[in-house]
Amino acid sequence: MKWSPYLVLSIVFCCNWGSSQGVTTTQDLIYARSPQGELHLDLYLPQNPKNDFLIIWVHGGAWKSGDKSNPPKALVDQGYAMASINYRLSTEAIFPAQIHDIKAAIRYLRANGKSFGLNAKNIILWGSSAGGHLVALAGLSNGDKYLEGVLGNYQSFSSDVQGIIDFYGPTNLESILEQSTPHGLEVRIPALQMLFGSDPLTSKDIAKKCSPVNYVDSDDPPIFIAHGDQDNQVPINQSIELFGKCKKSELQVSLEFVYGNGHGGYGFESNEMTQKLMTFLLAIAKNNE
Repeated sequence: MKWSPYLVLSIVFCCNWGSSQGVTTTQDLIYARSPQGELHLDLYLPQNPKNDFLIIWVHGGAWKSGDKSNPPKALVDQGYAMASINYRLSTEAIFPAQIHDIKAAIRYLRANGKSFGLNAKNIILWGSSAGGHLVALAGLSNGDKYLEGVLGNYQSFSSDVQGIIDFYGPTNLESILEQSTPHGLEVRIPALQMLFGSDPLTSKDIAKKCSPVNYVDSDDPPIFIAHGDQDNQVPINQSIELFGKCKKSELQVSLEFVYGNGHGGYGFESNEMTQKLMTFLLAIAKNNE
């Protein structure tokens, strides 16, 4: 097997994660180098992977915290390969650095997929909370020069994706503050201040560029949205706004209300949700035949 030109720091073999399949985990692959340092991803490859898609997981954490170390493995257990990526947090670099990083990771994986024995032609972005926002923005902004960036060594490869899974992510940073509860404002205003590098109450141009709803058009990939009806951090109207924009553009889109759940919770990790995600992926695969 021919490995990536970047350094592989460690490889471990896991017998199972609630699955009968063995999973090979390749950790800390360097997918790009930024002014702030190396950017890493972990790759989870089932023994007999389904070759329909590669899933890229983007973690949450209000854009300022979190890492790639603990992605949800429900789709890995179903046989899908997954890459979990780190990106520059808002404590390191302001927007749009985070989107530049995600797009660099997509190009790296697409360029080197065969070296790892996987099909990286068709890529699905999946994220929750701030990660949900980032995957929606990265996936819907195909071809946008401002958000594309020039990070990494694979500029000739496309950063377009074939599907998006957005769990309770902000989608309209122009409207989110007026929709927020007092608790939501306590969380969101400082987080946006760090992400924008300026006052979110006055940074209208940045808020517009940072909002997935403003990039929706008829050329976008299918999107699956899920949001808890008791979410007091990211208003449920954020997901409704994105759903409405997608429907208006006649995109393949579904919005799942996870009743009784707040900002995350058991409903997002249930077997029922996994089956809905599988149905979403199978529909995309059928359309791509």
